[in-house]
Amino acid sequence: MSQDNNHSNNSTDEQNAAYTPPKVWVQDKDNGGKFANINRPTAGARYEQALPVGDAPLQLYSLNTPNGVKVNILLEELAELGVKGAQYDAYKIDISEGMQFGSGFVDINPNSKIPALVDHSNREAGEPVAIFESGAILMYLAEKFGKFIPLSLGKARADCLSWVMWQMGSAPFLGGGFGHFYAYAPKPLEYPINRYTMEVKRQLDVLDKHLKDHKYMGGNDDADYNIADMIIWAWYGQLVLGKLYDAAEFLQVNEYKHVKRWAQNIAERPAVKKAVDLSLKAVV
Repeated sequence: MSQDNNHSNNSTDEQNAAYTPPKVWVQDKDNGGKFANINRPTAGARYEQALPVGDAPLQLYSLNTPNGVKVNILLEELAELGVKGAQYDAYKIDISEGMQFGSGFVDINPNSKIPALVDHSNREAGEPVAIFESGAILMYLAEKFGKFIPLSLGKARADCLSWVMWQMGSAPFLGGGFGHFYAYAPKPLEYPINRYTMEVKRQLDVLDKHLKDHKYMGGNDDADYNIADMIIWAWYGQLVLGKLYDAAEFLQVNEYKHVKRWAQNIAERPAVKKAVDLSLKAVV
C-alpha cells in the first residue's frame, strides 16, 4: 500500500473516531467554521470604538440578518403609519468583522449580539434608553407607540406574547443549530444535522398546524397582524421562501403550505419589502 493511501486511511480514521471530552475544556485551537476567527469564550469590548448618533429619536445598530430584520420590519411598519416619534437612524454592525465587540456597542449590549437600539426621545430629560435582544426591542417599541401589540390583558395579548417567546426560544435551534451545522460548520456531520433538522421540521409543523386556521399568528383579521408575525416571519417565513441557508429543498418546505401562504402574504407588505433590504449607514 502506498504512503498516500496510508495517509488517506489515517485521516478517515481520525475523522470517524469518537470524541472523548477532556475533564476541563480549553480553547487550544481554532474550531473552524465561518465565524471561527472571532469566536471566543469571553465577553466584553475588544477595542475602542464610539458609535455614531444621528438626529432621529431612535438609533438602531444592526445588520440585515433574520434577527436584525425583525426590528427593521416593525420600524418600517411604524413609518408606513406615519407614527410620530418613530423615526430612526440605522447603522451597520458587521458581525463578520467583529464590530459587535467595539466598546460603544458593548456599552449598549453587553452580550455583543445584533440588534441593539437606543431611544433618545427624551434627550433633554435624562439618560437615553438602550435595549438589546430583538424580542425586547419589538415589545418596547410596540408598547411605546401602542401599535402591533394587544395592550389590554386578555387572550389576544397572551397569544401574542406566547408566540413572541416561542420564537425567541425556538430560533436558536434553527439558526445556531441547523443553520450552523448545515451551512457554516467546517465539514458536514450527520448527527447534528439530523438532530437539528428534525427539530426545525417539528417547529415548522407547529406553525403549519396553527396557521391552518389563522391568517396571522393572532387571528384572521388584518388588525391581528402584530409583532408575533414579524418576529417569526424573519426566521421561518424567510426559510420557507428559500431565503435562508439554501435549505428549502432539503427541508421540503413545500410540505408546510399554510406557513408558505402566511409567509408569502407578509412578504408582500411594503414595509417588509423595505425592511429586508434596509440601507444601513456605515460606522466609521
